[in-house]
Amino acid sequence: MSTLIAPSILSGDFAHLAKDIEMLSKSNADRIHVDIMDGVFVPNISFGFPVLKAIKKYASKPLDVHLMIIKPERYIRQFKEAGADTLIVHFEACTHLHNIIQAIKQEGMQAGVAINPHTAINNLEAIIQDIDQLLIMSVNSGFGGQKLIEHTYLKIELSRNLIEKSHAKAIIGIDGGVDLSNAPKLIAAGADLLVSGSFIFGSGNPSKTISDLKEL
Repeated sequence: MSTLIAPSILSGDFAHLAKDIEMLSKSNADRIHVDIMDGVFVPNISFGFPVLKAIKKYASKPLDVHLMIIKPERYIRQFKEAGADTLIVHFEACTHLHNIIQAIKQEGMQAGVAINPHTAINNLEAIIQDIDQLLIMSVNSGFGGQKLIEHTYLKIELSRNLIEKSHAKAIIGIDGGVDLSNAPKLIAAGADLLVSGSFIFGSGNPSKTISDLKEL
């Protein structure tokens, strides 16, 4: 399986969001990554349901909706109705993670769990078989344009070992600081999906940059 590429629309041009979504829909991207931030779990605020619905209207690629919010269980059905195909919650934000994963699946979405850089992989042993995507944050959550944390490579290897040992089917995603210089090493370590925002949208030709990442 070739590596999945999920451009983060958080780095897009909000004044011309439809144009950027249409570009991604025509590109070699596999998914569109949508970051939802509440200003509490992370020190930033992004967009909510109205913008997500607008993105869904123009997108022909699946939406991976990444919730960087506290108490995400409050809004699971609303995110489904707004257009999420995969709903990713943070391990650190969920007291009853198993219940939340089941609720996501009951709404017909794929379930993902994201972990911050300081969270150890072995915390996921009890739920790795229940999830569709493990999203490893390779920067501290909340802002784009950060440099990838070196410890990420080891976390990918540990995640791959846990998935294989558990006979789980979760894919491993990497979010933060991904570019053409580190992507080959991330893939070699065992990453299945790469989220990239400012690197793609900050390039002179985002569609070509997506293709370049896809071809690695």
